[in-house]
Amino acid sequence: QVRLVESGGGLAQAGGSLRLSCAASGRTFSTLAMGWFRQAPGKEREFVAVISWTRITYYGDSVKGRFTISRDNAKNTVSLQMISLNPEDTAIYYCAARMFNGDTDYSHYDYWGQGTQVTVST
Repeated sequence: QVRLVESGGGLAQAGGSLRLSCAASGRTFSTLAMGWFRQAPGKEREFVAVISWTRITYYGDSVKGRFTISRDNAKNTVSLQMISLNPEDTAIYYCAARMFNGDTDYSHYDYWGQGTQVTVST
């Protein structure tokens, strides 16, 4: 079992930045691929970013160039640095984990955090 706890969400102005973090426990963190997904009201869960156990990263088209995912295996954490935020980034952001390699399909993840709200105002 893996327990994931997100933090760092909140309110930001358009053009601003936020940093999300996700702390993992319960399994060897270094063997996990860690992903971020988001879900806005009335919309499907959307892939944001993923970092594999070998630190290969991949981003959704809507955040490419603005968001950066990173991991700290010593602290069992994954972070998502978000810059140039816009109102379309408003959503609940979820941290997710699966073994080894990353994936953009949320149904392929085994473990999920409870989510953290990000709201971007104009």
